[in-house]
Formats: sequence, structure tokens, C-alpha cells
Amino acid sequence: MGFMSNLHRFHEAGEQPNVNNVEEYGAPVHSLYTTSKIFSLHSKIDVTDDQERPVYHVSSKPISLRDKTDITDAEGNFVAHIERKIFSLHQRHFVSMHDGLQFELSTELFHLIKDITNIEGLGWQLQGNILGLNFTLLDEQGQPIAVIGQKLISLHDKYCIDIYQPQHEQVAVAILITLQHMMRDRRASSASFSSSSND
Repeated sequence: MGFMSNLHRFHEAGEQPNVNNVEEYGAPVHSLYTTSKIFSLHSKIDVTDDQERPVYHVSSKPISLRDKTDITDAEGNFVAHIERKIFSLHQRHFVSMHDGLQFELSTELFHLIKDITNIEGLGWQLQGNILGLNFTLLDEQGQPIAVIGQKLISLHDKYCIDIYQPQHEQVAVAILITLQHMMRDRRASSASFSSSSND
């Protein structure tokens, strides 16, 4: 379990936060969870709390080049809009928050072990590792905002996000949803490449 917990920071609702997160950053203020079907065209995701109560709803258009996605809170209030930039050598997504804050996530492709994901417009860092399926979101001072973990083996796309700075929760959730879309696009791109190379 030690090896797995070192690599994978995921934990289920009701479980204690990952021991390595606690050792590195202390106990999170709270945690949120997402579950979605990996191969679903209709992307609707509930972001839930420890008691599995919906906190945010995520809805994406089923067929869209720009992969337009909206996030609302449990009462239906607008939280964020996410759009993919097409015709780019990088995976690039624009995020607009309800308060007018705008930023952009872009992943430098061709880095297989350690992802290089840039966040333009916030001054934050996103450190990640595809092999470990973990991402740590740090503020300008290098302090943790959130730690994201993905479940290693599941028929569903399952993530948990440990929140360390609750004032940034909605932005952190928008970044988590954007990362899920980037990972899904990467899986689709890898599948397409492997099927074309087998022809």
C-alpha cells in the first residue's frame, strides 16, 4: 500500500485523506469527488462532498469541437465556463469564472513522465504526473491550494480533490474539470494514433 499511496493520492468519500498529502501539506479543509463514465458522449458530472451530496454540476455539449462545458453550483448558479481552443499544438483550454476572472490552461505535449501544465492569468503552478495520476495546485508562494488524485483502475473516471484554500475552491474545481477533459482528449488521441498505426 505504501508504494501505491506514494504514487496515487486518490481516496474515496468517507475515507481519510492520503497519508502523503497529510505529511506533505497537513490535513485538507475538506475534499470533493467526481465520477463520470469514461466513454460517455453526454458528459454530465456531479461534484460531491464527503457525504456524497452534490456541490457542483458539470455539463458539456455532447458534440463540440470547442468542448464547451459549464459548471453550476447545487442551486443552479453559474460558476464557470470552459472551452477548448482548436487548431493548437498544445492542449489549450480557456476558463471564465462567474466573477469575471479568466485564465488559460495549456499542456505541453510529448512529456510522457512529467506533465508540464501552464496556468496563464493566475500566477499559480500545476505540478502533475501522468504515471501517478496526481496533480498539485500551488499558489504564487508555492503553498497548496488543492491536491487532485485520480483512481487508478475504474470503469469510471473518478477523481478526488483535497481543498487546502477554500476561498479558491471554485477555481480549483474548474481546473480539475479542465484536467479531466485534457486527460480524456489525450486518451482519445492515443487510441486514434494506435489504431491508425495498426492499419
